[in-house]
Amino acid sequence: QVQLVESGGGLVQPGGSLRLSCAASGRTYAMGWSRQAPGKEREFVASITWTGDMTYYADSVKGRFTISRDNAQNTVYLQMNSLKPEDTAVYYCAAGGWGTTNDDYNYWGQGTQVTVSS
Repeated sequence: QVQLVESGGGLVQPGGSLRLSCAASGRTYAMGWSRQAPGKEREFVASITWTGDMTYYADSVKGRFTISRDNAQNTVYLQMNSLKPEDTAVYYCAAGGWGTTNDDYNYWGQGTQVTVSS
């Protein structure tokens, strides 16, 4: 069982940036991020392998978000730039699998709220 703890969410103006962090309690192969806006289905937005040689981004965030990881700290990051109001959501960290959908992962964090508003 891997426990995941997210941090770094908050309120930011449109066009601003935030960096989310997710600390895992143990070693993981791949990690990712998903988000859920009110009244919408959870959307898988990014993932990265252990070595970082493979990454995935949803079209909605491609070119604006960057996923990275620090294996020494068992931590994955999501750098979010050029934020838009439609990026407002609870962001969840994922581990325990590999793929580009929510169903590909077994472990999830509790989530961190990101609000983009002026």
